[in-house]
Amino acid sequence: MSWRSRMAADVDKKPTEDGSRITPQSEHRSPGSGSWISKALWTLLVVGAVPLLAFGIKYYQDAQLLKRHEESIRTLGAEGLFLFSSLDTDHDLYLSPEEFKPIAEKLTGITPPVDFEEEVTHDPNGETLILEAKMQPLLLDSMTKSKDGFLGVSHSSLNGLRSWKSPAVPSSSFSTSQFRAFLPPKNKIDVGDTWWVIPSELNIFTGYLPNNRYHPPSPKGNKEVLIHSLLNMFHPRPFIKSRFAPQGTVACIRASNDFYYDIVFRIHAEFQLNDVPDFPFWFTPGQFTGNIILSKDASHVRHFQLYVPSDRSLNVDMEWLYGASESSNMEVDIGYLPQLELQSTGPSTPSVIMDEEGNIIDSRDTSREPIQFVFEDIHWTSELSRQEATRRLDVTFYPFKRVSYLPFSEAFERAEAENKLVHSILLWGALDDQSC
Repeated sequence: MSWRSRMAADVDKKPTEDGSRITPQSEHRSPGSGSWISKALWTLLVVGAVPLLAFGIKYYQDAQLLKRHEESIRTLGAEGLFLFSSLDTDHDLYLSPEEFKPIAEKLTGITPPVDFEEEVTHDPNGETLILEAKMQPLLLDSMTKSKDGFLGVSHSSLNGLRSWKSPAVPSSSFSTSQFRAFLPPKNKIDVGDTWWVIPSELNIFTGYLPNNRYHPPSPKGNKEVLIHSLLNMFHPRPFIKSRFAPQGTVACIRASNDFYYDIVFRIHAEFQLNDVPDFPFWFTPGQFTGNIILSKDASHVRHFQLYVPSDRSLNVDMEWLYGASESSNMEVDIGYLPQLELQSTGPSTPSVIMDEEGNIIDSRDTSREPIQFVFEDIHWTSELSRQEATRRLDVTFYPFKRVSYLPFSEAFERAEAENKLVHSILLWGALDDQSC
C-alpha cells in the first residue's frame, strides 16, 4: 500500500471522542434507522391486536349472556323467564332498581314521586310559535257496525263521536321554550338516538288503566304539560297515557348540525269523547307522529307538525261502555279518520325586536305593518332518512319489530333466498298500532 493510500485509510478511520472509529459507511447511516423499524412493528402489532381484543371481549360477553339465559331457563322455566323479561327492559338478564320499581309499587302500594324536571322559565320577550289544528271527522260508514245500521248500538253511546266534527282550538300560540320538552337528554345527542319523552308505565304486572273515566288526570312536569296542551287543541279530554300498551311518547334525532335538531316523535294517547250522563267512549288513534325542527337551546322553532297517519284503511280504535262500572259490557269497533293534524304556520318569531335606531317594536302590534322575517336555510351535517328514523321509533315501542315483517309476496321470496320457513299472520288491522 502506498503512503497516500495508507494516509487516506487512516483519515477514513478517524477516531471519535470516545476512542471508537467510524467508517465511511457508518457516517452516512441514519442514526435512527433501527428504531423506526421497531416502532413500525410495534404499531402494526397494536393495530392488529385492537380488533382481536374487541372481538374477544364481545365473544366473552355473548358467552356470558347465553350462559345466564340458560341458567334463567333452568331456574324460572319458559313462563317465568317471560315474566322476568317483561321487566328486564335492557335485556341484560339483571333487574336494576329502576326495572324492579313496578313490582315494588305493586307490593307496597306506594308510588314514588315523579322524577324532578328542570323548571322551564318562559321569557315574555322570547319567540312564539303559532299552531293550527285541522280535522276531518271519522267516517262513520268505515265502522264495521255501520254495515247493519248500528243495530243494537244505543244512540247516546255515539253522542260524543257524532258531535266531534272540528278541533276544539283551531289556532294557538306557544312559547318556543315549551318545546324544550322535545330536546334529547345529555346522553342521547347523536343522530339515530331514541329516548322516552313520556315513558310507558305499563307492563305485565301493572295491567292496564281503568275504562270508567271521563276526565284525564292533571299532567305532571313540562313534558306532560306540553303533550297535553297540543292534544287539547283537538279535543278537551285528551289522555296522554293510553289505557293499554303501547303507551307514552318516544323521540328520535333524525338530523343534526351545530345549531339545530330535526326530531321525529311518536305518541300513543287517546281521547274520552263522552261526558256524564253518557257512558264512556274511548277514541284511540293508531298513533300520533310528526317532527319538530328546533334550535339546540329551544329558543327558535323552524317547523312543527303532529298528525294521525291516514295511509291505512283503518287507523282508529273505539271502545264504549254500557254502564258506569269497570265490569260493564263493552263494545269495540274500528274506523277511518281522514285527518287530525297540527301544523305550524311558519317559523317561530320574536315578540319584541329592536330597529336600527334601538327602538323597541312589538311584532304583535296589529296596528303596524306586518314585519317580514328572513330565515337562513338549514344544512344538516348528519342525518337519517325519515323512514329509518320512523323504524327506530317503532322498534323502541315494539321490540318484536327488530325482525322484519314482510308483505305476503316478499316473504316467500326472502324465505326461498334464505332457505327459511314462513310464519304467516292474518290481522284485522295493523300489528304495530291500536287499530287492530
